[in-house]
Amino acid sequence: MSNTSPEVVIHIEGLTKRYGKVVALDHLNLDVYRGEIFGYLGPNGAGKTTTIRTLLDLIRPTAGYATIFGLDTQKDSVMVHAQLGNLPGELSMWGHMTGWEVVRYLGGLRGGVDEKYVEELAERLDFDLTNKVKRLSSGNKRKLGIIQSMMHKPPLLILDEPTNGLDPLVQQTFHKLMREVRDEGRTVFLSSHNLPEVEAICDRVGILREGRLQAVESIANLKQVRFRWMGLRLANGERADPEAFKVLPGVSDVTTENGSIRFRVTGEVDPVIKMAAQYHVVDLAYEEPSLEEIFLTYYGESK
Repeated sequence: MSNTSPEVVIHIEGLTKRYGKVVALDHLNLDVYRGEIFGYLGPNGAGKTTTIRTLLDLIRPTAGYATIFGLDTQKDSVMVHAQLGNLPGELSMWGHMTGWEVVRYLGGLRGGVDEKYVEELAERLDFDLTNKVKRLSSGNKRKLGIIQSMMHKPPLLILDEPTNGLDPLVQQTFHKLMREVRDEGRTVFLSSHNLPEVEAICDRVGILREGRLQAVESIANLKQVRFRWMGLRLANGERADPEAFKVLPGVSDVTTENGSIRFRVTGEVDPVIKMAAQYHVVDLAYEEPSLEEIFLTYYGESK
C-alpha cells in the first residue's frame, strides 16, 4: 500500500524569537508541503521576515526549531541553502556589476548556471541583463532578484514580498512562473501583504498577526469558513425591514437601498432563508468574501 501523505518540505515547531521584551515570533507551528504555493500573509511587522530569516539561519530563534527537507536549518544550513532559492525583502547587490555579472558570480558559487534559462527568465520578465545594478530602478532590481532566485531551478523558493515595485504586467508573468514551479512539483513559500496576489496564486495561506499564526487554510476554505455576503432584491414597492434581519443570529452589516437588502452572514443561513420567505424575492445574490475582507475579520478590524 503506497503512502499518499504529502511530503513535508518546511516543518516549523514552537519557533519563537524575542528581542528583549518584544516577541517577534510566538510559538509558531507550521508545515509546508511539496508542490504547493504557500502564502504567508500579514502586514509589515507581523513577523514574516523574521520567520524567513530564521529559516535561512540568518538569525537564531529564542526557542523552537525548523527543518527543510528534513534537515535542521541550523546544523545543516549549508545543505539547506543548496536546495533553495531566496529573494530577500531588502535586496542589496553590487552596484558596479551588470545583471549578467551578478548572475554569473552567484551561479559560479553553485558550480555554474544555465545561461539559456537565465535568458529565458530575463526575456519573460522584460529585463536587460547588460545594465549595471546601480542604474536599475527598484522594480528592475526586483526582477534581477527573481532571476537569481530561480536560475538554478531549486526545489524550494523562499520569497519575501517578491512583487514589490513590479508593474501589473510583470506581476502576471511572475504569477505564471510560480504556477509553473508548482506544476513541476517544486515548492514556493511566499510572504506578502498583497492580498489579491495571494488569492490569485496560492494553494494555502497562513495569516500572521503580531508573531502568532491566526489561521492556516486553503484559499477556498478560508473564503467560506468565516462569512459570506447575501443580497435580496424584492418585488417593486416592497421593502424589507432591516431591523428584522439585524436580530437574526450571525447577521451583521445590514444595508438597504432601492428595495434591496444586503448583509453579512456568519454560520448557518437557515434563519435568513426563513425570514426572506416572508417577502416576494425577485433575486438572491450569494457572494463569497474577498480575502481582504476575511483578513480584516481575523484582525478584528471594522470594514
